[in-house]
Amino acid sequence: MQNNSSNRQKPRIAIIGGGVAGATAAVHLGEQGLDVVLMERGPSLVNGPPICHLHAGGNLYREISQQQCLELLRQSVETIRLYRHTINKRPTVIATPTSDPEHPQALIPRLKAVRQAYQAMVRQDPHNEVLGPPEEYYRLYERADLERLRLCSQPSEPAGMDDWLIPFAQRVDLDLIQYPVIAVQEYGWSVFRLAATAMLTLQQLPHCQLLTNSTLVDAQLHEGQWHLTYHDQALQSHTMVVDYLVNACGYETGKLDDLTQNPQYRMAEFKAAYIAKWPDEQGLWPEVIFHGQRGTPQGMAQLTPYADGVFQLHGMTKAITLFDDGLTRSSVQSSQPVLPEVLQLKLTDGWPDEVVEARTRQAIAHIGKFIPDYCRAYPDGKPLFGAQQIPGEDETLRAADVSFSGYHYARIEIVKGSSALEAARKLMLHWQFADHTTSVSIEQQHPVSLSLEADKIEQFAIDLALARGYPIELAKIIGC
Repeated sequence: MQNNSSNRQKPRIAIIGGGVAGATAAVHLGEQGLDVVLMERGPSLVNGPPICHLHAGGNLYREISQQQCLELLRQSVETIRLYRHTINKRPTVIATPTSDPEHPQALIPRLKAVRQAYQAMVRQDPHNEVLGPPEEYYRLYERADLERLRLCSQPSEPAGMDDWLIPFAQRVDLDLIQYPVIAVQEYGWSVFRLAATAMLTLQQLPHCQLLTNSTLVDAQLHEGQWHLTYHDQALQSHTMVVDYLVNACGYETGKLDDLTQNPQYRMAEFKAAYIAKWPDEQGLWPEVIFHGQRGTPQGMAQLTPYADGVFQLHGMTKAITLFDDGLTRSSVQSSQPVLPEVLQLKLTDGWPDEVVEARTRQAIAHIGKFIPDYCRAYPDGKPLFGAQQIPGEDETLRAADVSFSGYHYARIEIVKGSSALEAARKLMLHWQFADHTTSVSIEQQHPVSLSLEADKIEQFAIDLALARGYPIELAKIIGC
């Protein structure tokens, strides 16, 4: 199949990689009427490293800078406006164990700064009020507050922070945490509803072509155009000619950099999250973060709620989410960091059952240190896993988007999914694909994606979860 763009009136853009970065870029450029081809080697979109929350404000990780927090806040607000049916609207609780050398009060200046920035965003544009009223962005709970909530019954539809905190107050060992406990309007994010939204949108955009089960094998710049060769599912070879090439290959971004001779230094880190079912737990939980020192046995513990008692678990220890030699770096010979073979095999061939069982059980026990009843949970599916690229040399970097090099070549490298829309906008601006002299709202720019109905997205997401072998609860809408 030969697609030649030499006679086209508008440029043709190829985006390689259908993770959250590539899918969002295709949606954004396609909604502006551009001619886009999105190539993904898997059967569907957004099937990479685990996503569980927006990271609005970045308060979940203490080691990142306040400036990154403010960038992530702005990006997350914009992401909610674009992907409104992908969000699970429930708060996040941040607790600091008594064994931790840090104190929760150290977070409060950052929280105040983020709240002030959020207030300014809402004053500038009322459509930005997507994380609740700014004055209620966070709330502090002393032990007496939680002891009071312990005596309450949670309503079927929680109406405020107090209602959401009831299960936490009732189940957590309050002797093991410092005070105050912090509740923040950090929302959850469904990777399956995100994938569903992107795929349903691209299906309706007349100038977008989605090539799944397609693997790029060659890219050559010839007379000002990129000549691409790719293989389909049957290993048949095809070619196309495009004007612009966007590298959105996730942890394999370096391979396309090497192929196109556009070197870039980066790191890649393999991570995993685990799925567990908590039998007979009827409460509607917030997300819960127990802070800790990364990489130690007391590393951060994270409990992310989904529907019907299913939870996603992180533990920032080498026995759970982190892995020996899991953080690798590129070299002068290649822009592609090389993962240890045992981790690469997990990416290509899947996980041995005994490893899934052991690591999930370790994650359950890690949460169970603070929530004793959680030890009754059991593994409920394969891990959500993948490798995450980090451009540059700062492993604490969380706010990153796009860089340009060579001729009509860009690479989108995001560490947090909420940076994807920012990257897509920068593509438009840098390559002058649109007139930005007038301000156009996110809603006006994306009429197709924002016309999708929540129930249709949810059903598509459930189908994707089933096809990928995950519990359907991960795709269902929760929160209010």
